[in-house]
Amino acid sequence: MSYQSLITENSAHIAAHNGTWDSISAESVARMQLQNRFQTGLDIARYTAKIMRDDMAAYDADPAQYTQSLGCWHGFIAQQKMISIKKHFGTTKKRYLYLSGWMIAALRSEFGPLPDQSMHEKTSVPALIEELYTFLRQADSRELNVLFRDLDDARSQGDAAREAELMGKIESHETHVVPIIADIDAGFGNAEATYLLAKKMIEAGACALQIENQVSDEKQCGHQDGKVTVPHEDFLQKIRACRYAFLELGVPEGIIVARTDSLGAGLTKQIAVSTAAGDLGDLYNGFLDCEEIDPATAQNGDVILNRNGKLLRPKRLPSNLFQFRAGTGEDRCVLDCITSLQNGADLIWIETEKPHIEQIAGMVDRIREVVPNAKLAYNNSPSFNWTLNFRQQVFDAWSADNRDVSAYERANLMSASYDETDLGIEADLRIQNFQRDSAKRAGIFHHLITLPTYHTAALSTDNLAKDYFGEMGMLGYVAGVQRKEIRQGIACVKHQNMSGSDIGDDHKEYFAGEAALKAGGKDNTMNQFSQAA
Repeated sequence: MSYQSLITENSAHIAAHNGTWDSISAESVARMQLQNRFQTGLDIARYTAKIMRDDMAAYDADPAQYTQSLGCWHGFIAQQKMISIKKHFGTTKKRYLYLSGWMIAALRSEFGPLPDQSMHEKTSVPALIEELYTFLRQADSRELNVLFRDLDDARSQGDAAREAELMGKIESHETHVVPIIADIDAGFGNAEATYLLAKKMIEAGACALQIENQVSDEKQCGHQDGKVTVPHEDFLQKIRACRYAFLELGVPEGIIVARTDSLGAGLTKQIAVSTAAGDLGDLYNGFLDCEEIDPATAQNGDVILNRNGKLLRPKRLPSNLFQFRAGTGEDRCVLDCITSLQNGADLIWIETEKPHIEQIAGMVDRIREVVPNAKLAYNNSPSFNWTLNFRQQVFDAWSADNRDVSAYERANLMSASYDETDLGIEADLRIQNFQRDSAKRAGIFHHLITLPTYHTAALSTDNLAKDYFGEMGMLGYVAGVQRKEIRQGIACVKHQNMSGSDIGDDHKEYFAGEAALKAGGKDNTMNQFSQAA
């Protein structure tokens, strides 16, 4: 509803109470209503799910219309990210949030820092979703508050043109609330546990749930060893659980991202149930590393498979896990993706060991033979050494083209001595274009970086600590932080305003009128930054 129509509606409500509400300002109520556009997490989930669906359709029509996100481990980080995006690009369109289970484990668990093995409290996931959206809604409220104050100032000065301009900005205000792809890990238990957690995540505002095909009780980070997958039907039960949660809560457009870790997972805990040759269970078991045996040599405790009239014994480790045949990872990934998309998933996620476009594209080509509009969310992971990987890719490509690479040592390509060389420059260009090129070639609809703000927090803190506690002293903060904030127009240089102090002052005036005791008077030191933000 528009600002003007809200004022009109509120005026009617106030007038209907025979003078007893006359001290209430219809315009002030309209402002508070606009500042509280999303009243529940489900409002957010429904709104953002439609955005994602529209963006997916736009990508299908033109792969240049891919989307992006950065992982955020705190609401303030998410808020500042979206404020920066609006400042630099004028819109939040096609920019999302990503919630990483890795970062919750490492930074938000009550147990303290944990590895990415689903040991953190499952309740911390919806709690962070709610926190992220609380901060994004506050960003809306703050930005609108600035417009409202400017509007009042234009009116007091009789500047009709400025007033009309500001009214236009208020009516066309774009929210900071954007879709979030939220990591539900491997579901934190059986399908019922997955369903219960999915509901909490959706109720907190998540429109997209990312779930992986590892065992939930021994889940590992996608870039670590020791990953164990589950049979397809077990995973499909959890996909269905997520869909039921979306439908029950009235979010039919909710997105399910099915992640496969099969490329790096060489183990399974279970032999799949198979009732007929060629069914999903049989296909899964067909990847197992087996040896043919004579019934007479079968040993106590052996698990025996009957395939094509032959008795096969899967190789079982002392851990009671079964191993897959080497070299089957890509085939298993392709089957995982196809079955997920055929059973309710909307996007797929293939966790790879390196960022190589043709490796991803080779699997996507095979998937699209069965599901033509298959699309990926892809982890542009900090676990990859991007510099080394792409320099080696360029080195290998040049070698294959018989170009002279004698000036380069492949094993040492990370060296800073290669930064300004032709090879280093070419590798950086490929990194710069990776998202665009892979969106076009490899079906990647959504590019995300899982842990970027984990690393930026560490890097910026290291730089500040080095300078402030060293010889630069206070200049380390002033030159390295505050002066840059001022000159780059970083809004939170006025940290009292960012935390909501001015909004609180306006509320005091709504409630108490001239008796309001405000914090933002002439003696507020934030006035020193009046030209900064």
